[in-house]
Amino acid sequence: MDDASFGRRVQYWRTRRRIPQREFAALMNKSLPWVEALEAGKRQADPNLSVARLAALRLGIPLERLIGDSLDAECAGESEIEAVRAALQRHDVITGTCDDSNDDPVPVATLRRSLDYSRTAFQAGHFQQLGSDIPALLVDATRAAHRHEGDDQLTAFEVLSLTLELTEAAAIKWADTELAVLAGHRAVAAAERSQNPVIMASAARHLGDAMTMHGQAAAAAQFILAAAGRLHDDLLRSGPEGYSVLGMLWLKAAMAAAAAAEADDRHPERHARRVPDFLGEADDHAGRLGGDANHLYTAFGPTNVALYRVAAHVQLSEGADAVAVAAGIPAPAFDALPRERRAHLLADRARAETQAGLREDAVTTLLEAEEFAPEEVQCRPRTRALVEDLRLLGVPPSVQGRLRLLADRCGLRG
Repeated sequence: MDDASFGRRVQYWRTRRRIPQREFAALMNKSLPWVEALEAGKRQADPNLSVARLAALRLGIPLERLIGDSLDAECAGESEIEAVRAALQRHDVITGTCDDSNDDPVPVATLRRSLDYSRTAFQAGHFQQLGSDIPALLVDATRAAHRHEGDDQLTAFEVLSLTLELTEAAAIKWADTELAVLAGHRAVAAAERSQNPVIMASAARHLGDAMTMHGQAAAAAQFILAAAGRLHDDLLRSGPEGYSVLGMLWLKAAMAAAAAAEADDRHPERHARRVPDFLGEADDHAGRLGGDANHLYTAFGPTNVALYRVAAHVQLSEGADAVAVAAGIPAPAFDALPRERRAHLLADRARAETQAGLREDAVTTLLEAEEFAPEEVQCRPRTRALVEDLRLLGVPPSVQGRLRLLADRCGLRG
């Protein structure tokens, strides 16, 4: 860790703990200028372990939070996004044929392991690395689906569809909704070739999400409901995976309806009144599942239904209702969620708190989200927009310093 990184992290945690520099200097048995120089990156180029240990002790944090990886997230840049777009534009990937390589297709078991690795990274909140993971997965899965036969070919189409779903999900994080819709359409097509209703439903919920984010919420709701109706019986026969993806379809339908209500200037209520019904359907399937799980990367269960209930309230500008729902989520259930889901909920809660006029709470909630998944806060345009909103609206003096540092980490200057 360089001197600037160490000093910045000390400053971050000192302000999180609301310890003035002068008091921190006393706790460290150092002078105020020493602390100022430390936080400015002018000391501890190679942090003395005894100093780092004492600082961690005084700040009440594990040592690794000071000398581990930097708090600053590495966001996906245009080069990573362009690499994914280029892979989707390849002739073989578009046509589902094969390139001129003489390489044998990757075994489906190997493909699944690679996909699991990337999906695990996504659920851990590491979105930047997907820019390098996804292109190779798309090519390998396309080649496997073209060259394998029998059951292996059907499995390869499953992996291809799930890889395209991952592409859609990453594109949403990167705020490239056009890319998300493109990947979502391809995922649906590959899912049909897999002949697996669970994969079909999974692809449908991702495309519905992409359409909603792309400003096509009313059409997304219709598409999702059609998929749920068509696949309903097969999914109920498919056990926990089927319950999970069916429940996710209803959650995405609820969000599409909420977004459609926001976009409809004439009759928003006709969309809004469907939201509780759709969430209720999801609740039924969560009950059928019997608890929280992560079948097919859904993180579906009663807790995820509560997360979507929060998000729907936020979408409908019902901040106080969203805060109340979020507060009712049991801590053990929250802690069991993937890190991306926890950070996503906290970002939604921060927006709800902003809507409700609880701006000090919103800053604290965003900082908590950043601890779980820095990229969710620092890199996602929607969350960075919330940070900018809070700066413009103004926050109490008690959190101004922490908000300023967060804005710096988000690349928001001025």
